[in-house]
Amino acid sequence: MFKRLFLFSILLILLGACSTNPATGEKQFTAFMNTAQEKQIGAEEHRKVLTEYTLYDDKRLQKYVSEIGKKVTANTERPDVQYQFHLLDSPVVNAFALPGGYIYVTRGILALACSEAEVAAVLAHEAGHVTARHSAERYSRSVVTSIGTTILSVAIDSTGVSQALSVGSDLYLKSYSRDQENQADALALRYLNYSGYNMLAMSDFLSRLQAQSALEKKMAGDNKSSDAMNSLFSTHPATAARVNKTRIQAQGLGGANNGAVGRDAYLRVIDGIFYGDSAAQGFIRGNNFVHPELGLMFSVPEDYKLYNSSSQVVAKGKGSSSGSMIIFDLEGNAERASPMRFLRDIWLKGQNVESAEEIIIGGMKATTASIEGNVSGKSTKIQLIAVQWAEDKIARFQVILPSYPTKAQLDALKKATYSFRRMSEADYNIYGPYRIRIITAHSGDNVSSLVKRMAVDEYKEERFRLLNGMSAEEAVKVGGLYKIVARY
Repeated sequence: MFKRLFLFSILLILLGACSTNPATGEKQFTAFMNTAQEKQIGAEEHRKVLTEYTLYDDKRLQKYVSEIGKKVTANTERPDVQYQFHLLDSPVVNAFALPGGYIYVTRGILALACSEAEVAAVLAHEAGHVTARHSAERYSRSVVTSIGTTILSVAIDSTGVSQALSVGSDLYLKSYSRDQENQADALALRYLNYSGYNMLAMSDFLSRLQAQSALEKKMAGDNKSSDAMNSLFSTHPATAARVNKTRIQAQGLGGANNGAVGRDAYLRVIDGIFYGDSAAQGFIRGNNFVHPELGLMFSVPEDYKLYNSSSQVVAKGKGSSSGSMIIFDLEGNAERASPMRFLRDIWLKGQNVESAEEIIIGGMKATTASIEGNVSGKSTKIQLIAVQWAEDKIARFQVILPSYPTKAQLDALKKATYSFRRMSEADYNIYGPYRIRIITAHSGDNVSSLVKRMAVDEYKEERFRLLNGMSAEEAVKVGGLYKIVARY
């Protein structure tokens, strides 16, 4: 009994340990992460971020982002924070902050933004989360939750109740509460005002973020696991109420007509930035997946839609091929096993597969086998293919067949896996990553003429209007600068 009372007493003391935040003026519970710990944890998590993401290889743009960040954080309420700003090589429109002042934006943010003021708004918002100590608050509350489950387990003599809470970058990448988002918005407007940027850039960018999220969902279709969903919208929801609130707040602070926007100068700075997946990430061109850095490519049937993620490529069947799927990835082969041994002993962990057959794909040794599998609760046949890409790398295909495949469908799927090959010099000349290019609208130009210059395969006009912050009816202006997506 004494032990239980002691634990409850400790919990009550901790719950009373609140401090007043200098930025918000509100009391908050941050007992388990002081400012020194913020710096330490931020530095540790920063190293982890750089193992998961790559910095964008452009020192000029890295410096540009850092300069904007320094402007908006020059007069925050926390002079103890040494802010750092990093541009990540990711097409996903995202931004996040770690304790201690580590702030990250992706090149996807820069491609979507239409002015320097909009980038400043994103950086100022993330700085708002840092000055408001939202990560420290979230972490401290998670510790209390952990203590609470420990107390409960003691009270009922059940160790099963206590659950370990993970502490790491995931804690900082999860969605903030509505109050925390509102606080970060209000602080961002304050910092934009202090640094001389137009505060309406905040609501303008949030509106575009809404449109971006809607287009990504439309393009992703039913692929719930698409990287498109891991966007800024998922961690910082840009609701209509939030857009309106920031606009009203900006107007109240005099932001309707004041402050720098920097549209044309900004567009000239980002001219040439990668759009979509880069050569290092591989990309989709029509029904082809191309990975110039690895030097590989393959094609899928016309009635399949390709999705590229950091770990695998998925092609999902449409129409009569609905339910079928092709999954491709590269797997380490430390034992340098042959494709046959890899498939049987490593991939299938020693299962007896009588149908395994040695074949040649793209001039490389390979093994294929058919197994019975289960997809979404339904029994189905799965064709496995292991290709010896390198001594220590195996290229893997998993082909989930349609329920009642026709000969034409089977032939198309077989052709797809046999299309896997090393890229030739001609392939390198044909396929290249997309880039944002800035063009000037001349007399006689209109939306249709500029859209024709977009190198993307689908949703050309929607993407053009989104990238340029144009409404559905807005026309181009002669002499105006516009973004298009080009091959080089």
